[in-house]
Amino acid sequence: MLHALSLAFVDSVNVLLIGVLVALAMMLAPGRYRRIAPLLLIGDWLGVFALAVVVMLVFDGLQPLVEAVLDSPAFGVLLILTGLLTAYLTWRGGDSSGLVDRILTPLKEPSPLTVVVGVVLGVVQSATSVPFYAGLAVLSASEIPGAERYLGVVLYALVALSLPFLAGLALVAVRARPHWWIGRVFAYGRRNQETVARGAGWFVTVLLIIIGVLQILQ
Repeated sequence: MLHALSLAFVDSVNVLLIGVLVALAMMLAPGRYRRIAPLLLIGDWLGVFALAVVVMLVFDGLQPLVEAVLDSPAFGVLLILTGLLTAYLTWRGGDSSGLVDRILTPLKEPSPLTVVVGVVLGVVQSATSVPFYAGLAVLSASEIPGAERYLGVVLYALVALSLPFLAGLALVAVRARPHWWIGRVFAYGRRNQETVARGAGWFVTVLLIIIGVLQILQ
């Protein structure tokens, strides 16, 4: 279970969602931010959880194949290659500010659409994340009983959202105390978005390569 959750934590390094939360905190009054951000995070968790359940059902149906892949060096090699691809994309760089601006358009008022946007973000982020699938493969092949495995999916989705959730809480504190040290940290991040994104990319790279090497050596 811990192995699966470690991959869920890698998946939680969601620069896009954190960037949207930061932009909302800077754009909205504190009271409105406190109403909109939770709806966005709830929607994102629902999206991650729903996709995780679907993927688990597929992996459970292919369990012999999943177990064979996990027991071979191929799984560790896949994680290392994903880490190297992440390193390449991080080195190449890119600007997501335009995408963030488009996402912000329907988020200016709390509404059911806020939850829907969160669901879409959660599904898209997870569907394009190799660590998301890798962690669920580990969970599917574990010796945990079936019912408990699917309860574990709830925890898995929570861990996959842990860093954006903590960022959202920190931003509430920033709006209440803008001159506090956390406020200075977020102000730096806002001014240096590319540097922060690159740092997150290198962090994910290192984690994936370490987990991949440990998988091969075990």
